[in-house]
Amino acid sequence: MRLILALAGLALSLSFSGPASAAERMNILVMGDSFMTSNGSENESFPDVLSDLLRTKIKSTAVAGARHLYNLPLTGSLGMKIAKQYRAGKWDYVVMNGGGNDLWMGCGCGKCTRKMEKLITADGKRGAIPSTVLRARRDGAQVIYVGYLRSPGRGSPIEACKPLGDKMEARIARLAALDPGFTFVSLADMVPYGDGSFHAADMIHPSAKGSAAAAQRVLAAISGAH
Repeated sequence: MRLILALAGLALSLSFSGPASAAERMNILVMGDSFMTSNGSENESFPDVLSDLLRTKIKSTAVAGARHLYNLPLTGSLGMKIAKQYRAGKWDYVVMNGGGNDLWMGCGCGKCTRKMEKLITADGKRGAIPSTVLRARRDGAQVIYVGYLRSPGRGSPIEACKPLGDKMEARIARLAALDPGFTFVSLADMVPYGDGSFHAADMIHPSAKGSAAAAQRVLAAISGAH
């Protein structure tokens, strides 16, 4: 698949002037892993907050534990594979995340070279992540990819994953540079060192504050596009 040629023909512009003035017409799908579902029981998850900020309903198909890659057939929810969370439709935006579970649970954030190449190649053009993005873009949606929540340096069990996560996100940023309809929203500088308030007690998932802060960054990306 010649992804770069496909992306070149997909530069789209939405018909409304801004999110606040077109809330009723905005259709948004959220996909991904537990970053998206955290704090949902209190209606303070990332999709909940983004819905409030944009004053529009948001459909979320995100599933805790979801990955981009699976070596074995899925026996549970199809949503465990992030590509399977996509629903064809007239979406204005598809907001997604993912990859952290592939690196942490898939290869222990250790010898992950093959896993990384399957997620996204160094040029950003091939792999499970570009394929999932391209599917939404072909349906006419703008796509926003949310980066992973960095450790505050206070004993997170995924601290060792940082270098590999940085490498993956650099590749996603390269993909974003190929297509003006695809935006990468980094959370790399969102959490001050030593500040645990953006994280839940496990120091992996976001607290309500962390979910809200990430939603604000996505709001800024949407607002800046119009």
